[in-house]
Amino acid sequence: MNERMGDPAGARDGGLDPRAELSEFLRTRRARLKPQDVGLPDLGRHRRVPGLRREELAQLAGVSVAYYTRLEQGNGRNVSAEVLDAIARALRLSDAEHAHLTHLARPGRRRKRPEPRSRQARPALRQLLDAMETVPAYVVGRRSEILAWNRMATALFGDWGALPAQERNWARLVFLDPTHRELFVEWDQKAYDMVAYLRMDAGRHPDDPALSALVGELSVKSEEFRTLWARHDVKEKSHGVKRVRHPLVGELTLLWESFRPAGEAEQSLVTYFAEAGSPSAEGLRLLGSWSADAPAPGTQAPAARDA
Repeated sequence: MNERMGDPAGARDGGLDPRAELSEFLRTRRARLKPQDVGLPDLGRHRRVPGLRREELAQLAGVSVAYYTRLEQGNGRNVSAEVLDAIARALRLSDAEHAHLTHLARPGRRRKRPEPRSRQARPALRQLLDAMETVPAYVVGRRSEILAWNRMATALFGDWGALPAQERNWARLVFLDPTHRELFVEWDQKAYDMVAYLRMDAGRHPDDPALSALVGELSVKSEEFRTLWARHDVKEKSHGVKRVRHPLVGELTLLWESFRPAGEAEQSLVTYFAEAGSPSAEGLRLLGSWSADAPAPGTQAPAARDA
């Protein structure tokens, strides 16, 4: 297995290799563009490569072919923000992809000390979760770790507290746990989103050995993960709609919103809710009433609740 598929063999010092990540990201973004997408003539069967050629992309970005080639080979040293902006425009990158390109081409200074393997949700965030009695909610951190959750999240997604701490991780649950795979009606979209979030994390923290180990594990255990990881797609958590197939109340159509708590750049508070008056809202109400007598997640020992 090679690094394109997420294997840590292409890593550096226990993390992912930023040069290889930059090279593959640019190559895959260039390959998805067709000449007609950017106003160039389509030579059809005479083209030997998918997407745009390097010289075509360089021309669109207003840089020399040699300069762009060095960048696509992973040499992003001293590249300016203006050049990255021009390349992002030429490649028609989304805001998340533009940010990812910047992280890869101009990585921050390496930390002198390794970051702790995991973090905890602040006590105030735990209290907020417990106060949200009718809304499934949880806090997710780096590497898709589930850090804290409320009773309604347990009612909707299952008892995460019964899992070993290492397994309280959305990526592992989505790709390796049959129960969570069955839970999402559009599992393919959920899987795509999870890999895109992890890719975004990898761009910000290429020297994170725990993230590299997670990617390596999932690459070995899941062909679907390997395929998605090789696409180099990225996205930020924001909001959307998820359809959940619950064993007790049937299918629920839920809206979700993700928020960054103040002072917590690496954590997100995620909430699920249903449109007022809808069958899904009634389904959530029933779940809430049935789970009212269950022990609150806050009664667990901290070590059993933090991933």
